[in-house]
Amino acid sequence: MKKIFTVLFLACYSCMMMAQENVIDEIVWVVGDDAILRSDVESQRLYYLSEGMKLEGDPYCFLPEQMAIQKLYLNQAKIDSVEVSETQVIQQAEAWMNYVVQQIGSREKVEEYFNKKFSVIRDERKDMIREQQVVNQMQRELIGDIKLTPSDVRKFYNQIPQDSLPMIPTTVEVQIITFEPRISFEETDAIKARLRDFTDQVMSGERDFSTLARLYSEDPGSAVRGGELGFTGKGLLEPEFANVAFNLSDPNRVSRIVETVYGYHIIQLIEKRGDRINVRHILLRPKASETEIEEATIKMDSLYVDLKANKFTFEEAATFISYDKDTRNNKGLMVNLNEESENYSTPKFEMQELPPEIGKVVYDMEVGEISRPFTMMNSKMKEVVAIVKLKSRTDSHRANLRDDYQALKAIVEQRKREELLTDWILKKQKSTYVRIADGWRDCDFVYPGWIKE
Repeated sequence: MKKIFTVLFLACYSCMMMAQENVIDEIVWVVGDDAILRSDVESQRLYYLSEGMKLEGDPYCFLPEQMAIQKLYLNQAKIDSVEVSETQVIQQAEAWMNYVVQQIGSREKVEEYFNKKFSVIRDERKDMIREQQVVNQMQRELIGDIKLTPSDVRKFYNQIPQDSLPMIPTTVEVQIITFEPRISFEETDAIKARLRDFTDQVMSGERDFSTLARLYSEDPGSAVRGGELGFTGKGLLEPEFANVAFNLSDPNRVSRIVETVYGYHIIQLIEKRGDRINVRHILLRPKASETEIEEATIKMDSLYVDLKANKFTFEEAATFISYDKDTRNNKGLMVNLNEESENYSTPKFEMQELPPEIGKVVYDMEVGEISRPFTMMNSKMKEVVAIVKLKSRTDSHRANLRDDYQALKAIVEQRKREELLTDWILKKQKSTYVRIADGWRDCDFVYPGWIKE
């Protein structure tokens, strides 16, 4: 997949550069006091490509209009003195830079693709993120609190044709109990011995830390970057990891072995910038043996028998026995933490949103049924033995007021937000000077009020 992405990216980039070789930069739009250059549009194209985003229609119509809309919001934000968190801007920019390096392969290749120095790309990305956050904040202030009554939702429901109502996919609620197999002292000692050996190799100059991380680290996200995490704040790291990392001062040294919920680490400082730090790390995860997993399965099988015999409830067992800290205080009920899901931060999951091992078990279960023990990887990438209970299932159906009021309310709220913002843009167009260069005007714009003469 990465190879395909790189080939497509290079092809698109090469075509663009060939087309631009003999073209002098020019002003293509003016919005108020702000100009939009041809080079600005081309940069936007590259950023869209780097993120694998599909451009709808003609990019030389779509992108300038989107940039013009942003100019309207930014101008209003200056008037209203809207500000955003610079720390969040920096964190998001670093995360994006790390992602692009991972996708394209190296910093040098990123510079080649964008035809710019890495530092310039980073600064441009920070500007883009800062502006987008200002726009988002400005939109929230323009919209304010949308207050809907049940009658508003009923009116929407009654007006829309039944065959146009959204389909609500099958959702389930699942309770879970997990048990972590014992890790032997021999396994833990072997992991620490390997990390001490890595430290010795780095300190003696035999091998670079980054080379060892690529070869051996079990953190897939950072291993491909030589263990580099990118600039981040203390609060985004595991406490044990952060306490050691932020006390490092010599980039030529390697930290002591650090234990976190993910396993055992060694850390090397790259750079500090105020309250942020960039480090490399190597992670090794101790693994339970087949014997230890079998012992854990036997214990969970006994628990399953007791649950079926009603010696205690699933909720009681989840509260007092389960190793799963995320669900233990919620009677074992799992919560959907997928931010892209419409069910975010609720107990409802679409089947594909469940961890694959759980989804496979739950698929054929009846409501109230308890599964036999099975092994799975938990959110900390540890192999555990689990038992689940299907608490509820709502089959796929057309939205209705009785079962899907909240989903319908969310649709009405979104439509109201879009209406308010559209009205604001149309009004702002009338009071803002706009000039579009010849050759850039023949477009089917989303908002037709740009061309006034």
